[in-house]
Amino acid sequence: MADDRRLDVLRAIVEDYVSTNEPVGSKSLVERHSLGVSPATVRNDMAALEDEGYITQPHTSAGRVPTDKGYRLFVDRLSSVKPLSPPERKAIESFLRGAVDLDDVVRRTVRLLAQLTQQVAVVQYPSLTRSRVRHIELVHISDTRLLVVLITDTGRVEQRTVDLPGAIAEDDVADLRARLNNRIAGHPLADAAALLTDVPDAVDLRSRANVVAVVSTVLETLVEQREERVVLAGTANLARTTPLDFPGTIRPVLEALEEHVVLLRLFGEVTDAQTVHVSIGEENVHEGLWTASVVSTGYGATDQPLAGLGVLGPTRMDYPGMMGAVRAVARYVGQILAEG
Repeated sequence: MADDRRLDVLRAIVEDYVSTNEPVGSKSLVERHSLGVSPATVRNDMAALEDEGYITQPHTSAGRVPTDKGYRLFVDRLSSVKPLSPPERKAIESFLRGAVDLDDVVRRTVRLLAQLTQQVAVVQYPSLTRSRVRHIELVHISDTRLLVVLITDTGRVEQRTVDLPGAIAEDDVADLRARLNNRIAGHPLADAAALLTDVPDAVDLRSRANVVAVVSTVLETLVEQREERVVLAGTANLARTTPLDFPGTIRPVLEALEEHVVLLRLFGEVTDAQTVHVSIGEENVHEGLWTASVVSTGYGATDQPLAGLGVLGPTRMDYPGMMGAVRAVARYVGQILAEG
């Protein structure tokens, strides 16, 4: 019972500190929360929590603040995340469904997440290593020129024009389009190139040079644009923080945000689109983020997410609210891309 009571005291300290940004004293805990024990018992519980490293006393203040260890216990013992209200959910769905293409989906998602959470939002583009070919379109521009359009299952579209060595009829274009899609539609991009290498061998000699030119262009399209990308929004939200949020200086956090390799690494452990991950303080691999917390999850298929998204801010954050917002936005993004 003592452990349960101390967890209640820790939960109250975290909630009060997050909402007020002021060290929390025993008197205010007793006044604001129905803990069911005397002020003396609360003081004893706070002393025990401090001895165990869950809270600490900043400077000469009479109050206490949670440590990274305290936040971790708080997050681990959360019974539920904070659900979004029906109007919030409707607004998210309406805003994201207005997107016209993948780039617009990503831009809208990162802006929305920053506005919802008032933190720095990070959205990773769908990983090409996890994308599949949805369709290849060949558009007959002229007798000797085609437009090759590669569309992935994540909505990514790549276009190339190809100048042919000889004339090509529209019926031949349709036949080649069918051959290419029969080979690679539905297959991962990583496997597609190997599936196309012998396509020219399957056509008659008079068409082979044109087919080689088209297949070569498709292969170039498959191997280019391989870099992974992330998009940020809400960096200005860090201006609302206080010196207590980022002791010393906020500069290491800002420098880390400029390094996309660092941000991509934050999503390296994303393995599903259901679990919300929380990294607190020194749990973050990059030293520049040791004064920050990252709340992230995957989006896309439940067992094979396309990429990750999340928020970054001070360790003093509303974890139930952040986790609820990140999870809800990820679900809507996944649904929209699946329907696209």
